[in-house]
This record gives sequence, C-alpha cells and structure tokens, in this order.
Amino acid sequence: MAGDDPTTLGKYDVVRPLGRGAMGVVFEGFDPIITRRVAIKTVRLDRIDETEGAEDLLRFKREAQAAGRLTHPNIVGVYDYGETDTLAYIVMEFVEGDTLKLLLDRGDRFTPPDAVAMMESLLAGIAYSHDNGVIHRDIKPANVMITRDGRVKLADFGVARIESSSLTQAGTMIGTPSYMSPEQFMGQTIDARTDIYSAGVLLYQLLTGEKPFEGSVTAIMHKVLNTEPPPPSALSVSVAPALDAVVRRAMAKRPEDRFAGARDFAQALRDATATADDADATMIATPGRATMRVANEPAARPRRTGVIIGLAGAAVIAAGFVAFVVTRRPAPHAAAPPKTAAIVPPATPAPPPSLGMLRHKLAAAIAPISCTLLHGTIASTGAALTGLVGAGERQALNAAATSALTPLPVTLALKSFTGPYCGVLDAVRADAPPFAADRLHLHLQHQATRLVAGQHIVVDLNLPKFAGYAEVDYISSSGATYRLYPSPALPATLLAASDHLVLGKSAAARWAVGAPFGRDMILAIASSVPINTMPKSLSGDVKTFLPALRATLANLRAQGATIRTAAIVLDTVKK
Repeated sequence: MAGDDPTTLGKYDVVRPLGRGAMGVVFEGFDPIITRRVAIKTVRLDRIDETEGAEDLLRFKREAQAAGRLTHPNIVGVYDYGETDTLAYIVMEFVEGDTLKLLLDRGDRFTPPDAVAMMESLLAGIAYSHDNGVIHRDIKPANVMITRDGRVKLADFGVARIESSSLTQAGTMIGTPSYMSPEQFMGQTIDARTDIYSAGVLLYQLLTGEKPFEGSVTAIMHKVLNTEPPPPSALSVSVAPALDAVVRRAMAKRPEDRFAGARDFAQALRDATATADDADATMIATPGRATMRVANEPAARPRRTGVIIGLAGAAVIAAGFVAFVVTRRPAPHAAAPPKTAAIVPPATPAPPPSLGMLRHKLAAAIAPISCTLLHGTIASTGAALTGLVGAGERQALNAAATSALTPLPVTLALKSFTGPYCGVLDAVRADAPPFAADRLHLHLQHQATRLVAGQHIVVDLNLPKFAGYAEVDYISSSGATYRLYPSPALPATLLAASDHLVLGKSAAARWAVGAPFGRDMILAIASSVPINTMPKSLSGDVKTFLPALRATLANLRAQGATIRTAAIVLDTVKK
C-alpha cells in the first residue's frame, strides 16, 4: 500500500487498493462492527477547486444519494458516505465478478436465452430504480456487473437523475454516446424511457456482439437521430425474429413509442422467447476455451470521467491498471481404458428439470401464501418474483419460494404493505397467475410510486391480448374506495386487444391526492365480458366493495369470461 494511503476511513479498515485514477482510489475495506467486506471508493477533496474536479465531486455525491436509496438484488448496494479532511468516500457492496464490458471486450458471446435472462435481471433492477424515483442515464456494459455465480447488478449512479432533484437540467448532454437516447443527444429533459433506450442498445449488443451504432460522437449522434440499425436476426442466425421487434421498440426514436417501463420491456422479452423456454440454453464455447456462462476473472470497470468507478471484485481496475487473473481449471482428460478391459458406456445423467417444470413447482409452492399478487420469471440460473405481499406474509413467501427451487436462487423484489388489502388480493389472485404470458399491466405514469398532496393520479393501463372491458378502482389506506374507470365522464367501452389506456389526464376525469395519506392501492380488472363491481355508486368503503368484487368475479367466471387482474400500491404524502 502506498505510503499516503489511509489505514482507516471512518469506522472502516482499509485492506488494500484495488484501483487508482486521477481523482482517487478504490479500496477493499472491512467493516469491523458487522464483519463485512466492503468496497470503498474515494475522491480527493484537494481537486474540488478545479472545474472538472468539482463536477466529479458533485457526481460522486449524487451516486451516494441515488444508489443509497436503492436496495435491490440487481443493484450494487451503497452503505455509507463520509468525508475526511482530504477524501470523500462511498462505502459499497463488495462485488466479486466482472463487468459485462470486460466479458464482451474479450470476446465472450451469449446465446439468446442467456441474453434474455441477463436482461430480465437488469430490467428488474431498472424497474426498482424507477419505482424509487431514480433514472440511471448511463446504462452500458461497463456499469453492469456479472458476479461469479451469474447474478446481474447495475452499478454507477454517478450521473443519475433523482426525482425532484435540481442537479440536472434540460440542455445538458450526459451519457455515453453509443448508449445515449436521441433525447440525451439533443439535451432535452429525460424520463425513465431514456433508460429503456439504453437497455435496448445493451440487448442488441448481447444478441449480436456488436453495438448498433459506432463511429465518432458526431457519427453516432447522426445515426441515433436518423437511421435504424440492422435487425439482430440479420446479424445472428440464432436470434429469433420476434426479438427484433422487442429491440426495435426499446430503441424507438420517440420516447412515447418505447416500452412504458422496464417491466413492460421484460414482459415483451418473455413473450418473444416463450416458445423456446424449454430449449437448451447452454452457451457453445469456441474451440480451446472452457464452456462457461460467466467468467471467473475479477475485472476492471474504467469510468468515462476522472473518478474511479471500478467496483470491488477480487480485483477492480481502472484504465491502465493490472487485473488479477483467476486461472480457469481445464477439464480433466479421461484416461484411456486398458486394452483388455471392456468399455462400459457411462450412465446417462438425468436431464435437468425443464423451465416449465420449475415454473409449475414454484407456482405450487407460493399458491398457499395468502395476501399476495405476484408475477414470476424463471431461467436456468434462478427465478425472480415481483409484485405485492402483505407485511405479515413476506417471510413465509420467501421460505416457500426458496425451498421450492433449491439450489437455484430466488430473487424477491416485492412491495410490502399493511392496510385493508389482503381480502382484495385474495379475491383477484386467481386471475393473475404468476407465470402468465398474457398479463394486464398497471402502473402510474412515469412509474411513479409516491405522490404528494394535490398531485394528479395518472394511471397507465396496458390491456391483455384479448378484446374486452376494464375497471380501475382506488382503495385508500383508510378503507375508502373510489371508481376511477368507467365513470360518467369515462364510459365503459369495448377495448381492443393490447389497448393502452391513460386515465386521469382529461379535464373531465382528473383525480388529485388528498388526505388521508398513507399507502393506497389501485386495482385493475380486464374481462372479455362487461364488468360492474360497484353499480350503485362510484365511491364506498372496502367492507362493501369486497363482497361486490367477489360476486362480480364469480359472475364473470360463470359466463366463461377471460379475466386478468393487476394491482399496485402507492404512497401518498402531505408534502
């Protein structure tokens, strides 16, 4: 360790440097209180008087503020921020693995099933970030970590935009050119859909091994604004044409033409690959290389700016630093049998369970857990569950899901709640099977999950793939219920398959947040026959709403209706 390196930073012991740059050092550290390895990223305060240094420090603090509010399995965790007389530092999760950039740069390629599985994990982290008001704005391979056990983690929120923050304004061009959206190039105000675009570029690169647009910054900008890249299936015969449409929509020039959110993007990926779910997803290695899905060498992640961004692995490096290499162990060669011995063919190993079987097993395990409304994704590397769970059921759900798929990992990214909602979820969960490919998608505009007094409630509803009718109801934490749609101002009408409704923008039907404040719920129902849960009034309370809801659903089922349900929770606050 260099003589001027600290031995402690705050309560943390400094173990060794992992990478050095112009602005600071990344150290491996140790938290002696809870005995945990950490990574400590530092920036030198003696540079803050310089313009570039001041900007780097601003981004450094923004990273701590943005990532510090996010706790998700697919996001690198930030634990602490501190300053000494000479250094500012961020304490973060110690990640052993490689950046996706390193894997791509050294020639690793991924089959479409592997690429889709990685994107689903990444999109789960992006969705959670957006749910919490953080737009990343610099999604690219260098900011995606692949751990040694194959988990995907989004890193580096140094240029993130935080909801209600004044740190970034329209007119500022921020990002990495090859992954920047058209609105980033034009310096326009951006929203969560810019991350959708960048994730689409990343998917393109995973499927083809190439970036969709390359060249100088000016050349890339011209192509992003004016041209379309070749479809992935034109560059790789292993890519199904259905994936072309997913990439094309994610990378649409206009934000309104892209997926409304990361969850919609992930669902489109699942739909596009549904027919190939049970196919063998093992990556075929090039001659002379071991067959692996995830590399074993710890790696560097150089940053575009002067601040060190390399997240701790067994080694973390910036440009020009030496990587620590973990040697792959070659597969042993079988010894030739004696010439006189009979050759006995090896026993055929039992095939691994299909993804369909794993889905069935997980669905059966979580079915008895009440007060939940879940959506699941599953791949050969593990499963993930998103949705809603009552606070009292979370532990039981975790135990059931983990036990069902052992030794595969199960990631839970759930919204917990307390309130008068368990009966509602139990009534509708039969019509929201966790692994349904055809879903009803419900969220607030811009993926908002928190609204303040006076703010308008704008609901985005994407209908399933059948024509039918919809109902949207609002349930307050106080137990009050309100019909949002249909209403006299928004009468019921037959909706087209996959139709998209935006409710709450018209002057005739607009709703604003008011007291009482708390964690509220919005419930949506789609049915192939008309729905009428609250025929006598547009408002009421959950005690009368719940039996009416049950009766309505029973009546719809008796008529042979196709039904899909969805629910979200949102926090309403005074200020």
